[in-house]
Amino acid sequence: MAIDCMIKTPSFVSNSLKEEEHTEDQRKSLVFDASVLQHEANIPQQFIWPDHEKPNSQKSKELEVPLIDLGGFLSGHSCSAEEASSLVGKACQKHGFFLVVNHGVDESLISDAQRYMDLFFELPLSEKQRAQRKAGESCGYASSFTGRFSSKLPWKETLSFRFSSEENSSDIVKDYFKNTMGPEFVRLGKVYQEYCNAMNKLSLGIMELLGMSLGVERAHFKEFFEENNSIMRLNYYPPCRKPDLTLGTGPHCDPTSLTILHQDNVGGLEVFVDNEWRSIAPNSRAFVVNIGDTFMALSNGRYKSCLHRAVVNNKTPRKSLAFFLCPKKDKVVRSPEELVDENNPRIYPDFTWSTFLEFTQKHYRADMNTLQAFSTWVQQKTSTT
Repeated sequence: MAIDCMIKTPSFVSNSLKEEEHTEDQRKSLVFDASVLQHEANIPQQFIWPDHEKPNSQKSKELEVPLIDLGGFLSGHSCSAEEASSLVGKACQKHGFFLVVNHGVDESLISDAQRYMDLFFELPLSEKQRAQRKAGESCGYASSFTGRFSSKLPWKETLSFRFSSEENSSDIVKDYFKNTMGPEFVRLGKVYQEYCNAMNKLSLGIMELLGMSLGVERAHFKEFFEENNSIMRLNYYPPCRKPDLTLGTGPHCDPTSLTILHQDNVGGLEVFVDNEWRSIAPNSRAFVVNIGDTFMALSNGRYKSCLHRAVVNNKTPRKSLAFFLCPKKDKVVRSPEELVDENNPRIYPDFTWSTFLEFTQKHYRADMNTLQAFSTWVQQKTSTT
């Protein structure tokens, strides 16, 4: 039975979130203004991470991730599709990260999407706050997590907005920029609408490869996500005078289904593999792809959602574009029968994306245990009804 209801704070959930929550006065007292803080030698205590989570003092070793050429697959060559799906499968069994090139996304569109981020993030803080994210919501402008947590704050700003592939939502991104920021931001809305359309098309193609690699019907996951309610996020990591004390994004697994990331040339993405942090070097021609918790549930645990983070530096701002593919909110997340047998019993309970999203936004700070914590709560909830 699928669970889709209002969530009460689970009694078993670690106090990580309960302890982090602010009083109203605390929320008002701390502001992350990147234009000011990037010049501060003494960074606020709230941004200093515990010693065991601080970034490495030495540069991390580079992680070898497969570089998958999608050209043949997108052209309909069956041999290329088989080869690409095999590489995807091996990566997802190990750590869930891979790169794709010849992906069909226009280079000028990617360049515009990177460049136009400056038009937003270089605005005065008061202007950016016109898009301020509201408590408990996943979209809007966030200057760090000052409105939600009181410690281990990330050194970053983000602007997140919804994308929908449903027919009546073809202008959802354009309308967001126009209605939230004003008519002078219509051109940004057009660029990011086009970019999201391209990410949607690419992600559905990758879902075909994932279906093939798992041995289910090729179209199964593509059809599952055809009507998706996804999230686009613009990330801006300002320089930090003490980058060895803080993190741009803390260690976490993405609760979403699939992430398609484009990094600028600065670098900062790190993945935890074989008990150490390894970096993924920037490649302007490639997208970094990784699976999230929701797809791990869809694969019945066969593919891994891997712990990753972002580090900052003391010289150069870093920017990245992240498209998070998510199911339609009322779609039931359940692994197909082909992935369930005597040797591989069903691991996760049925759930809807809207329930899982609310859990991560209101009741749990995403980490490496998000899916397990959520699954335990769902099972407890089911057993009492």
